[in-house]
Amino acid sequence: MKKKKVEWLDIVVHLILLGIMVCILYPMLHVVAVSFSDKYSVMANKITIFPKGFSLDSYRYVLEDGRVLKAFGYTVCYTALGVVVNVVMTILMAYPLSKEYLVGRAALIKLVMFTMFFSGGMIPTFLLVKELQLLDTVWSLVLPNAIVTMHLIIMINFYRSIPQSLYEAACLDGASEFLVLRKVVIPLSKASIASIALFCFMIYWNDYYRPMLYLFDSDKFPLQMVLREMLLEATETTNPSASAQIMVANKAITPTGVKNATMVISMVPVLCIYPFAQKYFVKGVMIGSVKG
Repeated sequence: MKKKKVEWLDIVVHLILLGIMVCILYPMLHVVAVSFSDKYSVMANKITIFPKGFSLDSYRYVLEDGRVLKAFGYTVCYTALGVVVNVVMTILMAYPLSKEYLVGRAALIKLVMFTMFFSGGMIPTFLLVKELQLLDTVWSLVLPNAIVTMHLIIMINFYRSIPQSLYEAACLDGASEFLVLRKVVIPLSKASIASIALFCFMIYWNDYYRPMLYLFDSDKFPLQMVLREMLLEATETTNPSASAQIMVANKAITPTGVKNATMVISMVPVLCIYPFAQKYFVKGVMIGSVKG
């Protein structure tokens, strides 16, 4: 009876996971199919998950649009800088907090944990960024998110899971704390670093809310902001001027095709990076989770 119950439970779990997978894959495959279809199939709304009338005109239009390419470049810069700053700051703060002998360690950890439940809010953060004269700069996107509490906790737990004998051996050899961090700790924490770097990558790559608050120059908008503007323009049913402008500029494309092509381009870096970082991601999240 137990074996049958387990088998039925496995079947139910697999069916639920299959349903979730379909719910996730179908919209993505539909977006890809629309982006590769010709304008007649898109206008007829007959596309499911397979393109009809294969065409690259939407991608050609997007790649020739200077606004999209410029936004893509800014997104890469914002994401790269944000990931580097977050990883470096997290490592430098997590290492001393993992030491039991640090004076005031318990109070500092409580203050860090407090930020998980209570934050300053949107308006105080905006005023702070404004007073620091960071508005309309890349630092307005990077510095407010320089340390994420969850990333810090992951790194602290990992550092505490490293055998104390390694630290003692390095200290006996005359290594300073910074040398121990650089030569011993960081090489051992590649999996955890990769996991928080992937988290940061997703945060910065998909972020449009903070750029909407802190960036005023449209030339500095990231790709998600440009994509958001294109989506808003495409949903303006009362004023079809945006659709008319695109149709006049190039009769082989539609606003929907251009919109979906831009979304596919924004997904490509994530789809390329995640399969290679997945093993580090899972290992980095789980390692050190028992001791804490």
